[in-house]
Amino acid sequence: MRSERLENIIALLRSSDSNGPSTVDDWRVAYDNLGRLVPANPDIAVEPADGVRGEWIGDGDGSIVVYLHGGGYCIGSLTSHRAMLTHLAAATEGRVLAVDYRLAPEHPFPAALDDAIAAYRFVAAGHDPRSIVLAGDSAGGGLTVATLMALRDAGDRLPAGGICLSPWTDLSQSGATIHSNATIDPMVRADDLDRWADAYAGTTDPRRPELSPLFGDLTGLPPLHIEVGTAEVLLDDSRRLAARVRASGGEVTYLEGEDLVHVWHFFAGLVPEADEAIRRVAAFVRARTAS
Repeated sequence: MRSERLENIIALLRSSDSNGPSTVDDWRVAYDNLGRLVPANPDIAVEPADGVRGEWIGDGDGSIVVYLHGGGYCIGSLTSHRAMLTHLAAATEGRVLAVDYRLAPEHPFPAALDDAIAAYRFVAAGHDPRSIVLAGDSAGGGLTVATLMALRDAGDRLPAGGICLSPWTDLSQSGATIHSNATIDPMVRADDLDRWADAYAGTTDPRRPELSPLFGDLTGLPPLHIEVGTAEVLLDDSRRLAARVRASGGEVTYLEGEDLVHVWHFFAGLVPEADEAIRRVAAFVRARTAS
């Protein structure tokens, strides 16, 4: 059963759905404003990152999480995810590099992938990759897998692990839950996904693995931690990703949150389900980066 606090947030999201944003600019403002409603951890420092597009969150001397925010490759920002990532930094007792990758439609594929690769290489140039975990939610979760594949193919030393929270791994929208869960998902609509996929992919086939890593070669990746809610349209993206990683001989930790919504982790500091999830994600980070 969902907590009362999460039910209140879902009710708020549903009430604003009928007169919600219509343009990309409106969506960006709305998403940033949603992020501002989440209370940040006041003990966690945030400062600009020199030499890379992003900001450092936390000042621990342990692990480093390179984080790729969600938003359909078209929205989302440092602002939208800052509060959530302060809670992640506190839970890991390390640092988080929030990556400010370029967005479509101004910067279509492969801009986001190029920026994610550059951000990882920036961190790996000064730190042991065994202390780094690559992570992301929604589009950022799919981008996490695409980045890992690209780094593997380029011969880079890979991070200790990857984290995918409600990842969008199939821009062709072929998963059954895109339609079967449409009436119960208060966060994501299939028509929005179609518009965002078109904006990011442009003339590129959306099933190309760099866009839809579900259809790529998943061998040789570091261990993955995947979390998804059963009340979201992207449920099948996670289910199929986990199954294909296992079929490729990879290691994956997979969790389905019963009746939970898309990237409920976003509401850490507000709802107990999100706080619990952040602690679980942090435990994966600590386990993978332990020396």
